[in-house]
Amino acid sequence: MKNKKIEVLLWSIALPGFGQFLNGKYLKAIVFILLEFLINVQARLNYVIIPSFHGQITEAIAHTDYQWIMFYPCLYIFAIWDAYKDAGGGTEPFAFMPFVFSAFIGTIGVVYSSTFHINGIYFGPIWLPIIFLFLGFFIGKILRKLIIGRLDTI
Repeated sequence: MKNKKIEVLLWSIALPGFGQFLNGKYLKAIVFILLEFLINVQARLNYVIIPSFHGQITEAIAHTDYQWIMFYPCLYIFAIWDAYKDAGGGTEPFAFMPFVFSAFIGTIGVVYSSTFHINGIYFGPIWLPIIFLFLGFFIGKILRKLIIGRLDTI
């Protein structure tokens, strides 16, 4: 069962909807894949990835449609969480917290991706949201532990 949860989690990371296919949730899978493609195309995400990986952050920022890309972190993380949960994961209390904060903080990363820099180094619409996704995940893990610890003392 644990291998199934990990497999579903990894396929969901590869593309939203693949985990749902593995879980036999075909309608959900199709919806997630269609939404992923819609947002990806409208935000020009695949085009923006190429200059981002080549360090051409200014070009990536210029070609990003921020009205669309802001949806991507929430869709991406929710699809991962949904597939993982349907595979039997996330049964412990507040297991959703790291996923929720990852989506929320990742979206904040998108919002500030065109202006945020450290010593003149910009991260752009790909790298800053990815960094923020991980940051949000760890914030969610810490808050989850704090909440559970607090409930244990009550």
